[in-house]
Amino acid sequence: MEGTGNLNQLIAELSVEERAKLLEKLSSQSSLSAATLYKEPENTGEIKLENRYQKLPWYYRAWFLVLSFFNSRSPLKLFEDHVMIQLYRNIEEKSPGFYNFQKDMLLPKFQEEMVKLRDGSRFFFTSLDAGLNRDKGGLMVFLGSLEMPEIHKLILSDTDPAALAAHYKDLNEVELRQKAIRALDDAMAGITEEERLAMYHNARALFSLKQLSSFLFDRLINTFIFDSSSQGHICPAASVRDQLLALNNILASIKEPPPMALLESLFVFVLMEQSGEPGFDLQNEMRKLLVQAEASLEAIREFNLEVPLTQLLRCMSRNAGITPQNIGGGEDWYAVYRERWKVQVEEQFLEFTRTRRQRDLQNAFRYFFKGTNLKMLENMDSNFSGNRDSNQNPSGISVKGSFSLSFLQTFYTVVFMGEINKYTRPILIDGEFIRRENRTEFTESYNNLIKLEDLIGRFDREIAPDGDYGKRYIQAKNDMSSLPVRRRKVQIVVEEAAREAERIIEQSREAMEGLIKVLGGILKKSVDGKYDTLSNLQAFTGRTAVFTDGVTESINQFKKTLQLLDDIDAMEAGR
Repeated sequence: MEGTGNLNQLIAELSVEERAKLLEKLSSQSSLSAATLYKEPENTGEIKLENRYQKLPWYYRAWFLVLSFFNSRSPLKLFEDHVMIQLYRNIEEKSPGFYNFQKDMLLPKFQEEMVKLRDGSRFFFTSLDAGLNRDKGGLMVFLGSLEMPEIHKLILSDTDPAALAAHYKDLNEVELRQKAIRALDDAMAGITEEERLAMYHNARALFSLKQLSSFLFDRLINTFIFDSSSQGHICPAASVRDQLLALNNILASIKEPPPMALLESLFVFVLMEQSGEPGFDLQNEMRKLLVQAEASLEAIREFNLEVPLTQLLRCMSRNAGITPQNIGGGEDWYAVYRERWKVQVEEQFLEFTRTRRQRDLQNAFRYFFKGTNLKMLENMDSNFSGNRDSNQNPSGISVKGSFSLSFLQTFYTVVFMGEINKYTRPILIDGEFIRRENRTEFTESYNNLIKLEDLIGRFDREIAPDGDYGKRYIQAKNDMSSLPVRRRKVQIVVEEAAREAERIIEQSREAMEGLIKVLGGILKKSVDGKYDTLSNLQAFTGRTAVFTDGVTESINQFKKTLQLLDDIDAMEAGR
């Protein structure tokens, strides 16, 4: 679902009551006509020629029988020709200039009306692309909050992870999620028949508008060629008849204007891209879209009033039995609605689990750092890290890995320099390694950890407003290009910073893993013989076990640090 961050924020800020108030306000400010879009003209119902022929007075039937001897055509076919000519004369009387019956040719006026319909329906193409095509389920859920507000509230309350966890304290996360899905189905079972019909009609309207707005108007219009005698563009009717039959079915399926609740839902999705813009005013932007929707619907209504498409198609096809068919659509609204809610419940539980793991991690940090709080990067986004302290920076950059760097920064000060270095530094200076490669690995790993504070500090300065990443980030956010392009530029900077953060983290991991192996070999030769002890180990251990215990504890602290880094990764990935 592209762009869902701003959309979810926009939707989350609108409670069910606020959505209803907005709907009421839009309805009161709208001049949207409730007039029917498509009205069946008189005598446009299906014509059963054989029945009508049999009901003719005997002398009419006799006349057609006589004519059939001279034309080698059946009386019924001659009667159909008679009906077609009458139908054409009726069209010419009420709606002249669309069609030439003798030449079977569509005339310039018809093309002009098609162009108006194409331009008028274009607004809904954009609207439906933003809503129906990108996130049909999200659109159904938002629409459901307007058409079925009590059901919406019930689902929200009964699937809330925190409430379920508080009520069912003995259930694990999987069992709580199963409870939520059952609660979703129980709530949906309460949908009334009236609500079902409202949602179905909305879904039908969406499908029909989508079919109309995505109709290949240009292909049809471009079939017309300029004719100097007609002083306009004309087209052989037979070449576009099938396309017009399909269009007629679509138009006949959009009989009423879409309800205001449906338009509001569509508008929210249309405004998704703009919701992060400075000075964004939801109500004002919705009013602008409503004006465009009114113009679009009026264009559809005018076309249906001006162009007797069904009668024209009967003349073009020489078939008086042609009648428009409803195209259907919208029957899947219930499955789409439920599936989107199910996805939303899963997302809520992922966030709930992430928050709970974050809380557990904070407790683990406090224990590991003996009560010392995490030293957060000054220029990271505090919301991204889950830290809500008032002294943090909520407008900083959200870079994946910055939370791990904050942890490593605290580890460096409290654990490494405060405890572990009391045992590793003497080994670096005075240790006599039996195997030269052990000293090389120890020295390299130790030096990489010693540089950790400087590396993290430099990274924090780079993501500051006056740092390299920070300046490019601000420049990308303030870029005057379109929002999708601007977001991509921001994303490029953030991803580059994330790769730098990951490089520091990975280097620290490798350093700790190296020290674990070398220190383990010092205490006890490794099984594979790769890591050996010190030739002067006795000089460090003396007569007490303080040094040996310290090295053992250092190994354990490194292992715990690596485990906590893994836990941070799992939390950020939502695993």
